[in-house]
Amino acid sequence: MRITVFRKLMTGEFGPVGGEMVAQDHVLSALGGRTPDQAIEAGVPPKEIWLAVCDAFDVPEQRR
Repeated sequence: MRITVFRKLMTGEFGPVGGEMVAQDHVLSALGGRTPDQAIEAGVPPKEIWLAVCDAFDVPEQRR
């Protein structure tokens, strides 16, 4: 998964403002105590980040 696809999924799930807020501000233990944006900067694969976000926010399987 590319970062652009990750961003589109975040926007689709949380809206344009909500997606940015989650990516910038929500710290996930599954990402080593980092936000999604910090995880991207650290080189974590976007698919792994997306799945961690989905788990944290109970995103239904069909939208993962």
